[in-house]
Amino acid sequence: MPSTETVAEPLVSLRDLHLSFGSNAVLKGIDLDVHRGQAVSIIGPSGSGKSTILRCITGLLQPQRGTIRVGATEVHTLAQEAQRIELRKRVGFVFQQYNLFPHLSVLENLVIAPRKVLGQSRIEAEKQARALLAKVRMEHKANAFPGQLSGGQQQRVAIARALAMRPELILFDEVTSALDPETVGEVLTVIRELTEEGMTCVLVTHEMRFAEEISDIVYFTENGVIVEHGSAAQIFQHPTSERTQAFLRHAVGDPGRRLAISNDPYLLSNLGRYSLSV
Repeated sequence: MPSTETVAEPLVSLRDLHLSFGSNAVLKGIDLDVHRGQAVSIIGPSGSGKSTILRCITGLLQPQRGTIRVGATEVHTLAQEAQRIELRKRVGFVFQQYNLFPHLSVLENLVIAPRKVLGQSRIEAEKQARALLAKVRMEHKANAFPGQLSGGQQQRVAIARALAMRPELILFDEVTSALDPETVGEVLTVIRELTEEGMTCVLVTHEMRFAEEISDIVYFTENGVIVEHGSAAQIFQHPTSERTQAFLRHAVGDPGRRLAISNDPYLLSNLGRYSLSV
């Protein structure tokens, strides 16, 4: 797990964030901080505003009220698409759907943005792409096309593509929810390694055991508000809100009463036992 040591100023800061679609209030005063090197998970029932928070961080959605800061960038004030593009050079986003270019090879999917956006040479971009594919155990598929890959393999390529822009922050939006259960582990392995290396990550996830293991801070949302937040140990083992307790009882069992079985291969604490699709 990455270090819980923080600096004075968070990398990401959301204050009193409100967003509505017509008469439907989706976010109702969100306060959230992410410090450099932290893994932060946002959990909660479907429709509670989790994915909307991520889209606000990158400027994909504009709140009606509140402030969003990423580093020195006041995201809520960005009025031009060019400004948002500059922000997205620094913030990687991995979606539930892989969004790979189907007509490009795996290697070309990783090379195109660094060349066009960052101005890297072909040699530099390809060298970096091959290193990142090796990092996610996909170097042997460099010349394959997305349609030739499993869902888990495509998602690993999508993570490598996000890393190719050398972001200071990466957002994961329910990246395993569209995967076959047998391929979930291979994607979680990659994310786990990134957090261990100190990459700043924000995850919206329904993988509760995984969130408990890798997160420094966990936010529980419902109906557009933060019900409770704290360390992973506090939220998963000693939640103070009755609503958090009820959610976790339904999701993973009664908090504080779950006993880890050290030789259980399906526990994410033994994630290294998962095999990767080849």
